[in-house]
Amino acid sequence: MKIVIASDSYKGSLSSKNVGKIIKKGLSSVLTEADISIIPIGDGGEGTVEAMIDATNGHFVSVDVSSPSMISIRAQYGLSGDKETAFIEMASASGLELVPLTQRNPYTATTLGTGQLIKRALDDNVKRIIIGIGGSATNDGGIGVASALGVKFLDFNGNVITPNNKGIETLEYIDASGIDSRLKDVEIIVACDVNNPLTGKNGASYIYGPQKGADLALVEKMDKNLLKYAKIVKRDVGVDIDQIPGAGAAGGLGAGLQAFVGANLRSGIDIVLDYLDFDCKIKDADIIITGEGCFDYQTVMNKAPYGVARAAAKHGVKVIGISAVFGERAEKLLFNGFSSIFSVVNKVTDLNGAISHTEENLYLLAKSIAGLI
Repeated sequence: MKIVIASDSYKGSLSSKNVGKIIKKGLSSVLTEADISIIPIGDGGEGTVEAMIDATNGHFVSVDVSSPSMISIRAQYGLSGDKETAFIEMASASGLELVPLTQRNPYTATTLGTGQLIKRALDDNVKRIIIGIGGSATNDGGIGVASALGVKFLDFNGNVITPNNKGIETLEYIDASGIDSRLKDVEIIVACDVNNPLTGKNGASYIYGPQKGADLALVEKMDKNLLKYAKIVKRDVGVDIDQIPGAGAAGGLGAGLQAFVGANLRSGIDIVLDYLDFDCKIKDADIIITGEGCFDYQTVMNKAPYGVARAAAKHGVKVIGISAVFGERAEKLLFNGFSSIFSVVNKVTDLNGAISHTEENLYLLAKSIAGLI
Protein backbone atom coordinates (compact mmCIF):
# COMPACT_ATOMS: atom_id res chain seq x y z
CA MET A 1 0.00 0.00 0.00
CA LYS A 2 1.26 3.46 -0.93
CA ILE A 3 0.21 6.43 1.20
CA VAL A 4 1.22 10.03 0.49
CA ILE A 5 1.01 12.65 3.25
CA ALA A 6 0.71 16.15 1.77
CA SER A 7 -0.47 18.54 4.47
CA ASP A 8 -0.25 22.28 4.93
CA SER A 9 1.03 23.59 8.27
CA TYR A 10 -1.06 23.96 11.42
CA LYS A 11 -0.63 27.68 11.98
CA GLY A 12 0.89 28.48 15.37
CA SER A 13 1.56 24.83 16.08
CA LEU A 14 3.30 22.60 13.53
CA SER A 15 5.07 23.09 10.21
CA SER A 16 3.98 21.12 7.15
CA LYS A 17 6.98 18.85 7.49
CA ASN A 18 6.34 18.13 11.16
CA VAL A 19 2.65 17.42 10.56
CA GLY A 20 3.75 14.85 7.99
CA LYS A 21 6.32 13.27 10.29
CA ILE A 22 3.83 12.78 13.13
CA ILE A 23 1.13 11.33 10.86
CA LYS A 24 3.69 8.97 9.31
CA LYS A 25 4.82 7.83 12.76
CA GLY A 26 1.22 7.03 13.74
CA LEU A 27 0.46 5.20 10.50
CA SER A 28 3.71 3.24 10.53
CA SER A 29 3.06 1.92 14.03
CA VAL A 30 0.16 -0.09 12.55
CA LEU A 31 0.77 -0.28 8.80
CA THR A 32 4.28 -1.65 9.11
CA GLU A 33 4.58 -2.71 5.46
CA ALA A 34 3.12 0.43 3.89
CA ASP A 35 5.13 2.74 1.63
CA ILE A 36 4.53 6.14 3.26
CA SER A 37 6.00 9.36 1.86
CA ILE A 38 5.77 12.99 2.97
CA ILE A 39 5.39 15.94 0.60
CA PRO A 40 5.21 19.25 2.56
CA ILE A 41 2.93 21.78 0.84
CA GLY A 42 1.50 25.29 1.19
CA ASP A 43 -0.74 27.56 -0.86
CA GLY A 44 1.37 30.72 -0.92
CA GLY A 45 0.58 31.91 2.59
CA GLU A 46 2.45 31.55 5.84
CA GLY A 47 4.60 28.43 5.92
CA THR A 48 4.83 27.96 2.16
CA VAL A 49 8.51 28.92 1.95
CA GLU A 50 9.39 26.48 4.71
CA ALA A 51 7.38 23.76 2.98
CA MET A 52 9.12 24.37 -0.34
CA ILE A 53 12.54 24.39 1.29
CA ASP A 54 11.78 21.07 2.98
CA ALA A 55 10.47 19.57 -0.25
CA THR A 56 13.53 20.62 -2.28
CA ASN A 57 16.29 20.26 0.36
CA GLY A 58 16.84 23.99 0.15
CA HIS A 59 17.74 26.59 2.76
CA PHE A 60 16.81 30.03 4.08
CA VAL A 61 18.68 33.21 3.16
CA SER A 62 18.52 36.13 5.61
CA VAL A 63 18.54 39.74 4.38
CA ASP A 64 18.34 43.17 6.03
CA VAL A 65 15.38 45.00 4.46
CA SER A 66 12.97 47.85 5.12
CA SER A 67 9.80 47.03 7.04
CA PRO A 68 6.41 48.46 6.00
CA SER A 69 7.24 51.37 8.33
CA MET A 70 10.69 51.88 6.76
CA ILE A 71 12.52 50.40 9.76
CA SER A 72 15.42 48.03 9.15
CA ILE A 73 14.47 44.41 9.89
CA ARG A 74 15.80 40.94 9.16
CA ALA A 75 13.73 39.00 6.63
CA GLN A 76 14.17 35.66 4.88
CA TYR A 77 13.52 33.95 1.58
CA GLY A 78 14.04 30.36 0.54
CA LEU A 79 16.45 28.97 -2.03
CA SER A 80 15.78 25.54 -3.53
CA GLY A 81 18.32 22.77 -3.22
CA ASP A 82 19.27 23.07 -6.90
CA LYS A 83 19.62 26.86 -6.43
CA GLU A 84 17.38 27.55 -9.42
CA THR A 85 14.29 28.81 -7.56
CA ALA A 86 13.78 31.44 -4.87
CA PHE A 87 10.68 31.33 -2.66
CA ILE A 88 9.49 34.60 -1.16
CA GLU A 89 6.66 35.35 1.26
CA MET A 90 6.04 39.08 1.01
CA ALA A 91 4.72 38.97 4.59
CA SER A 92 8.29 38.31 5.73
CA ALA A 93 9.26 41.85 4.69
CA SER A 94 5.98 43.74 4.19
CA GLY A 95 3.49 41.87 6.34
CA LEU A 96 0.79 43.25 8.62
CA GLU A 97 2.17 41.33 11.60
CA LEU A 98 5.39 43.35 11.37
CA VAL A 99 3.54 46.52 12.40
CA PRO A 100 2.18 47.04 15.94
CA LEU A 101 -1.61 47.21 16.03
CA THR A 102 -1.69 50.89 17.03
CA GLN A 103 0.71 51.86 14.22
CA ARG A 104 -0.93 50.13 11.25
CA ASN A 105 -1.53 52.53 8.38
CA PRO A 106 -1.71 51.29 4.76
CA TYR A 107 -1.52 54.90 3.57
CA THR A 108 2.14 55.16 4.63
CA ALA A 109 3.21 51.49 4.50
CA THR A 110 5.55 50.32 1.74
CA THR A 111 6.48 47.11 -0.08
CA LEU A 112 10.07 48.29 -0.47
CA GLY A 113 11.36 45.40 1.68
CA THR A 114 9.77 42.81 -0.58
CA GLY A 115 11.50 44.40 -3.55
CA GLN A 116 14.79 44.18 -1.65
CA LEU A 117 14.22 40.45 -1.13
CA ILE A 118 13.60 40.03 -4.88
CA LYS A 119 16.76 41.98 -5.71
CA ARG A 120 18.81 39.85 -3.31
CA ALA A 121 17.37 36.67 -4.87
CA LEU A 122 18.56 37.90 -8.28
CA ASP A 123 22.09 37.87 -6.87
CA ASP A 124 21.72 34.08 -6.52
CA ASN A 125 21.27 33.82 -10.32
CA VAL A 126 17.98 31.97 -9.96
CA LYS A 127 15.88 31.02 -12.97
CA ARG A 128 12.55 31.69 -11.28
CA ILE A 129 11.13 33.48 -8.27
CA ILE A 130 7.89 32.31 -6.67
CA ILE A 131 6.24 35.00 -4.52
CA GLY A 132 3.39 34.54 -2.05
CA ILE A 133 1.65 37.88 -1.56
CA GLY A 134 -0.76 37.26 1.30
CA GLY A 135 -0.87 39.12 4.61
CA SER A 136 0.37 42.54 3.48
CA ALA A 137 0.34 45.73 5.54
CA THR A 138 0.47 47.87 2.42
CA ASN A 139 -1.60 49.67 -0.19
CA ASP A 140 1.11 51.14 -2.42
CA GLY A 141 0.28 49.44 -5.72
CA GLY A 142 3.68 47.76 -5.67
CA ILE A 143 5.71 50.97 -6.11
CA GLY A 144 7.87 49.95 -3.16
CA VAL A 145 8.86 46.72 -4.89
CA ALA A 146 9.40 48.46 -8.21
CA SER A 147 11.51 51.20 -6.57
CA ALA A 148 13.83 48.59 -5.05
CA LEU A 149 14.24 47.07 -8.52
CA GLY A 150 15.27 50.34 -10.17
CA VAL A 151 12.02 51.99 -11.31
CA LYS A 152 11.85 55.74 -10.60
CA PHE A 153 8.57 57.33 -9.48
CA LEU A 154 8.96 61.08 -9.88
CA ASP A 155 7.08 64.22 -8.88
CA PHE A 156 6.61 67.31 -11.06
CA ASN A 157 10.14 68.53 -10.25
CA GLY A 158 11.78 65.20 -11.03
CA ASN A 159 12.27 64.21 -7.40
CA VAL A 160 11.72 60.62 -6.28
CA ILE A 161 8.51 60.25 -4.27
CA THR A 162 8.14 58.26 -1.07
CA PRO A 163 7.27 54.70 -2.15
CA ASN A 164 3.85 54.41 -0.53
CA ASN A 165 0.23 55.33 -1.21
CA LYS A 166 0.73 58.79 0.25
CA GLY A 167 3.61 59.41 -2.14
CA ILE A 168 1.34 58.72 -5.13
CA GLU A 169 -0.38 62.05 -4.44
CA THR A 170 2.66 63.84 -5.86
CA LEU A 171 3.43 61.27 -8.59
CA GLU A 172 3.68 62.71 -12.10
CA TYR A 173 6.02 60.47 -14.08
CA ILE A 174 7.36 56.91 -14.07
CA ASP A 175 10.79 56.09 -15.48
CA ALA A 176 11.19 52.31 -15.77
CA SER A 177 14.34 52.45 -17.91
CA GLY A 178 16.59 51.64 -14.97
CA ILE A 179 14.83 48.47 -13.85
CA ASP A 180 17.20 45.62 -12.99
CA SER A 181 18.12 44.04 -16.33
CA ARG A 182 18.42 40.57 -14.76
CA LEU A 183 14.64 40.39 -14.43
CA LYS A 184 14.20 39.74 -18.14
CA ASP A 185 15.86 36.35 -17.74
CA VAL A 186 13.92 35.30 -14.63
CA GLU A 187 10.40 33.87 -14.47
CA ILE A 188 8.32 35.63 -11.80
CA ILE A 189 5.37 33.59 -10.54
CA VAL A 190 2.97 35.09 -8.01
CA ALA A 191 0.73 33.08 -5.71
CA CYS A 192 -2.51 35.02 -5.77
CA ASP A 193 -5.88 33.56 -4.78
CA VAL A 194 -8.06 36.68 -5.10
CA ASN A 195 -9.54 38.30 -8.19
CA ASN A 196 -9.99 41.84 -6.92
CA PRO A 197 -9.18 44.68 -9.34
CA LEU A 198 -6.86 47.49 -8.30
CA THR A 199 -9.50 50.19 -7.73
CA GLY A 200 -13.21 50.60 -7.11
CA LYS A 201 -15.58 49.14 -4.53
CA ASN A 202 -14.07 45.68 -4.95
CA GLY A 203 -10.51 46.96 -5.18
CA ALA A 204 -7.48 46.92 -2.92
CA SER A 205 -8.44 49.93 -0.82
CA TYR A 206 -12.13 49.25 -0.18
CA ILE A 207 -11.88 45.50 0.43
CA TYR A 208 -8.59 45.23 2.31
CA GLY A 209 -7.87 48.74 3.59
CA PRO A 210 -10.08 48.44 6.71
CA GLN A 211 -8.31 45.21 7.71
CA LYS A 212 -5.05 47.15 7.72
CA GLY A 213 -6.22 50.08 9.84
CA ALA A 214 -7.92 52.46 7.38
CA ASP A 215 -11.22 54.22 8.04
CA LEU A 216 -13.66 55.07 5.24
CA ALA A 217 -12.18 58.52 4.58
CA LEU A 218 -8.71 57.03 4.20
CA VAL A 219 -10.03 54.20 2.05
CA GLU A 220 -11.53 56.71 -0.37
CA LYS A 221 -8.31 58.71 -0.49
CA MET A 222 -6.16 55.62 -1.13
CA ASP A 223 -8.49 54.40 -3.87
CA LYS A 224 -8.29 57.77 -5.58
CA ASN A 225 -4.49 57.64 -5.40
CA LEU A 226 -4.35 54.14 -6.89
CA LEU A 227 -6.63 55.21 -9.76
CA LYS A 228 -4.24 58.08 -10.49
CA TYR A 229 -1.32 55.65 -10.32
CA ALA A 230 -3.02 53.22 -12.75
CA LYS A 231 -3.51 56.01 -15.29
CA ILE A 232 0.15 57.05 -15.10
CA VAL A 233 1.29 53.41 -15.40
CA LYS A 234 -0.86 53.02 -18.52
CA ARG A 235 0.60 56.21 -20.03
CA ASP A 236 4.28 55.72 -19.12
CA VAL A 237 4.66 51.92 -18.99
CA GLY A 238 1.98 50.88 -21.46
CA VAL A 239 0.19 48.41 -19.19
CA ASP A 240 -3.46 48.83 -18.19
CA ILE A 241 -3.42 47.39 -14.66
CA ASP A 242 -6.60 48.80 -13.13
CA GLN A 243 -9.15 46.05 -13.71
CA ILE A 244 -6.90 43.01 -14.17
CA PRO A 245 -8.16 40.17 -11.92
CA GLY A 246 -5.78 39.93 -8.98
CA ALA A 247 -4.38 43.44 -9.45
CA GLY A 248 -5.77 44.44 -6.06
CA ALA A 249 -4.06 41.63 -4.18
CA ALA A 250 -1.72 42.69 -1.35
CA GLY A 251 -2.63 46.35 -1.59
CA GLY A 252 -2.10 46.45 -5.34
CA LEU A 253 1.17 44.52 -5.36
CA GLY A 254 -0.46 42.20 -7.89
CA ALA A 255 -0.80 45.18 -10.23
CA GLY A 256 2.76 46.38 -9.70
CA LEU A 257 4.30 42.98 -10.29
CA GLN A 258 2.38 42.58 -13.54
CA ALA A 259 3.22 46.09 -14.75
CA PHE A 260 6.94 46.14 -14.02
CA VAL A 261 8.21 42.55 -14.02
CA GLY A 262 5.61 40.79 -16.18
CA ALA A 263 4.63 38.46 -13.35
CA ASN A 264 2.27 35.56 -13.90
CA LEU A 265 -0.48 35.49 -11.24
CA ARG A 266 -1.72 31.99 -10.40
CA SER A 267 -3.42 30.03 -7.67
CA GLY A 268 -0.97 29.43 -4.86
CA ILE A 269 -1.59 25.72 -4.42
CA ASP A 270 -1.50 25.13 -8.19
CA ILE A 271 1.94 26.76 -8.33
CA VAL A 272 3.24 24.61 -5.50
CA LEU A 273 1.83 21.32 -6.81
CA ASP A 274 3.11 21.99 -10.32
CA TYR A 275 6.56 22.87 -9.05
CA LEU A 276 6.70 19.69 -6.94
CA ASP A 277 5.50 17.53 -9.88
CA PHE A 278 2.76 16.38 -7.55
CA ASP A 279 0.70 14.55 -10.17
CA CYS A 280 3.58 12.25 -10.97
CA LYS A 281 4.27 11.52 -7.31
CA ILE A 282 0.68 10.49 -6.46
CA LYS A 283 -0.52 8.71 -9.60
CA ASP A 284 0.08 5.24 -8.13
CA ALA A 285 -0.91 6.08 -4.54
CA ASP A 286 -3.72 4.28 -2.74
CA ILE A 287 -4.48 7.00 -0.20
CA ILE A 288 -3.53 10.65 0.23
CA ILE A 289 -3.71 12.35 3.62
CA THR A 290 -3.89 16.13 3.59
CA GLY A 291 -4.90 18.90 5.95
CA GLU A 292 -4.44 22.35 7.47
CA GLY A 293 -5.06 24.12 10.76
CA CYS A 294 -8.81 24.50 10.27
CA PHE A 295 -11.25 22.87 7.87
CA ASP A 296 -14.22 25.09 7.00
CA TYR A 297 -16.22 26.23 3.97
CA GLN A 298 -13.25 28.31 2.77
CA THR A 299 -11.09 25.21 2.38
CA VAL A 300 -12.86 24.36 -0.88
CA MET A 301 -12.01 27.83 -2.25
CA ASN A 302 -8.77 26.35 -3.59
CA LYS A 303 -6.83 26.28 -0.35
CA ALA A 304 -4.01 23.74 -0.11
CA PRO A 305 -5.98 20.62 0.96
CA TYR A 306 -8.60 21.19 -1.73
CA GLY A 307 -5.88 21.55 -4.35
CA VAL A 308 -4.53 18.19 -3.22
CA ALA A 309 -8.02 16.65 -3.42
CA ARG A 310 -8.47 17.96 -6.97
CA ALA A 311 -5.14 16.46 -8.00
CA ALA A 312 -6.05 13.14 -6.37
CA ALA A 313 -9.39 13.00 -8.16
CA LYS A 314 -7.62 12.92 -11.53
CA HIS A 315 -6.03 9.63 -10.55
CA GLY A 316 -8.93 8.16 -8.58
CA VAL A 317 -7.00 8.30 -5.30
CA LYS A 318 -8.98 8.45 -2.06
CA VAL A 319 -8.35 11.45 0.20
CA ILE A 320 -8.43 11.61 3.99
CA GLY A 321 -8.42 15.05 5.58
CA ILE A 322 -6.97 15.87 9.00
CA SER A 323 -7.21 19.36 10.47
CA ALA A 324 -6.43 20.68 13.93
CA VAL A 325 -10.05 21.84 14.30
CA PHE A 326 -13.27 22.13 12.31
CA GLY A 327 -14.80 25.49 11.51
CA GLU A 328 -18.06 26.55 9.89
CA ARG A 329 -19.49 24.06 7.37
CA ALA A 330 -16.47 21.77 7.36
CA GLU A 331 -18.76 19.03 6.06
CA LYS A 332 -18.57 20.66 2.61
CA LEU A 333 -15.30 18.79 2.13
CA LEU A 334 -17.16 15.47 2.11
CA PHE A 335 -18.92 16.58 -1.08
CA ASN A 336 -15.77 17.99 -2.65
CA GLY A 337 -13.25 15.20 -3.04
CA PHE A 338 -12.69 14.01 0.54
CA SER A 339 -13.61 10.46 1.58
CA SER A 340 -13.45 11.37 5.27
CA ILE A 341 -12.32 14.20 7.53
CA PHE A 342 -10.99 14.17 11.08
CA SER A 343 -10.22 16.77 13.75
CA VAL A 344 -7.12 16.48 15.95
CA VAL A 345 -8.75 18.10 19.01
CA ASN A 346 -10.27 15.33 21.10
CA LYS A 347 -11.55 17.11 24.21
CA VAL A 348 -12.97 20.44 25.34
CA THR A 349 -10.12 22.80 26.22
CA ASP A 350 -8.82 26.31 25.58
CA LEU A 351 -6.64 27.25 22.60
CA ASN A 352 -3.35 26.99 24.48
CA GLY A 353 -4.33 23.61 25.85
CA ALA A 354 -5.26 22.33 22.40
CA ILE A 355 -2.02 23.57 20.85
CA SER A 356 0.11 22.08 23.63
CA HIS A 357 -1.30 18.60 22.94
CA THR A 358 -1.34 18.77 19.12
CA GLU A 359 1.55 16.37 18.58
CA GLU A 360 0.30 13.58 20.85
CA ASN A 361 -3.31 13.96 19.66
CA LEU A 362 -2.27 13.92 16.00
CA TYR A 363 -0.18 10.78 16.58
CA LEU A 364 -3.10 8.99 18.27
CA LEU A 365 -5.46 10.04 15.49
CA ALA A 366 -3.08 8.82 12.78
CA LYS A 367 -2.71 5.53 14.60
CA SER A 368 -6.52 5.17 14.79
CA ILE A 369 -6.89 5.97 11.08
CA ALA A 370 -4.26 3.32 10.32
CA GLY A 371 -6.32 0.79 12.26
CA LEU A 372 -9.39 1.71 10.25
CA ILE A 373 -7.46 1.37 6.98
